[in-house]
Amino acid sequence: MTHTDERGSGMVAADERNEYRDMKERLRRYRKAFHVGQLITSEVDRDRLFEVIIHQTNEVMDSARSTVFLHDDKADQLWSLVGVGLKKREIRIPSDYGVAGWVFQHRVPVTVNDAYSDPRFYSEVDKKSGFRTRNIMCVPLVNWAGHCIGALQSLNKRSGDFTDDDFELLTFISNYVTIALENMRYVEELKDLNKAMERAIHHLSHELKTPLALITTIFDRFFRDLQEGDDPKQARMIQRGMRNVKRLTDLQGKIDDILNLRAFEEKERIRYIVASAADFVEECSEESDPRHAEALALVLKRIESVYGSEDPDAERTDLHALLNDLSNEAISSIQGRELEIIRDFEKGHWVNTGEKVLRKVFEGLLKNAIENTPDEGRIEVSLKERDREICVDVRDGGVGISPQNQRLIFHGFFHTQDTMNYSSKRPYQFNAGGAGADLLRTKVFSERCGFSVGFESTRCRFIPDDADQCPGRISTCRFITATSDCFSSGGSTFSVRFPVTV
Repeated sequence: MTHTDERGSGMVAADERNEYRDMKERLRRYRKAFHVGQLITSEVDRDRLFEVIIHQTNEVMDSARSTVFLHDDKADQLWSLVGVGLKKREIRIPSDYGVAGWVFQHRVPVTVNDAYSDPRFYSEVDKKSGFRTRNIMCVPLVNWAGHCIGALQSLNKRSGDFTDDDFELLTFISNYVTIALENMRYVEELKDLNKAMERAIHHLSHELKTPLALITTIFDRFFRDLQEGDDPKQARMIQRGMRNVKRLTDLQGKIDDILNLRAFEEKERIRYIVASAADFVEECSEESDPRHAEALALVLKRIESVYGSEDPDAERTDLHALLNDLSNEAISSIQGRELEIIRDFEKGHWVNTGEKVLRKVFEGLLKNAIENTPDEGRIEVSLKERDREICVDVRDGGVGISPQNQRLIFHGFFHTQDTMNYSSKRPYQFNAGGAGADLLRTKVFSERCGFSVGFESTRCRFIPDDADQCPGRISTCRFITATSDCFSSGGSTFSVRFPVTV
């Protein structure tokens, strides 16, 4: 028996069209929500993150207002930032007040389509803000550890009451919001940790100066007092001590460079703020007290006295001559090792950065390349103009840097060898090790002096893990049959780019 829809084919077709339209609208909203998730999780600045969450949630939920409440453990309050830009202000409520407080305490989502008839609604916020809440949808924010960190709510849906579809969307968005808030917290903790670490390093660097200078003087005196024919064992011990003191002195100098340049950047930021204020006072000079401008001028003078005014890019440097000198010095420093340094330098390239800075940059890159290249290998150094940039590339023949270490290579005081295999040897020896300060210093110099630094690296396919060790001589490697196989299997290229100046 054939079933016939009593409503007629026209009504069935209309239902199908409506269903298709509804499905299309749901798909559009979910695509928008997915895009919102990408935007939210890419932002780590606190104030900006709140703005992005509020704006994007309103867009998806078609709501007049959205609010993110976070729990303050110490005060046992829920707090949020409302408004945008300079008009942003913080609001706080007890953690068990209002719909948001109820959701936070019970960790259960709530839909309230008549706010003032619900006993959980806290109307004081409306009274203070002048906003009239009509309906609310609120969901808890629960992190990966199962802890409720706050609540996300949308207010006053423009097209009517909140629906089950709205609940699914807000829950979907809340997952991204929780991830973004946790990321923000981790970033803030890392910033605090970095500040503490930098202060500790600065203190240690300062404390090292006097004892290192004293120990160096003592070793020099001992060595001069040794007469010809004296105990050669004692002479070797003194020389070894002198080498290690020099190693510490070099490291202390690198740390000073890093910290001093960062202090310079801080000075520039403060100077900009004060100078802007001074300009404003000058523009308003007819209405302002002239003493204000005098006070700002004194502040600027004090900043200069505290931070100094040394400018590392106040001179021009001939890169061809500098790289040739450094290559010759490197060759004399690697006596006893079988390495080749291949040079490919174009003449006539001058840059607006001081030789003192660039000597430290390229000496560090060359030293790293040498220490990472096994005997019988080669290092290539090139200087060329490409795409309106002056490019210096330093390529080693080493094992390369693993992908997980590549993200950390410019962070400083980081070495790529496995900790169990790490050891400090004489400079320029294979796998000599180091504190990782050279690359951080290079990165800081680049940010200060207007050039860029980057790298490309391929990990040796025969020893892919950090725990795997290269034998240090190509001919003793059991994986290859020719020197060319080693050079093509892995390695790193560090690149420094300068803008072409006329």
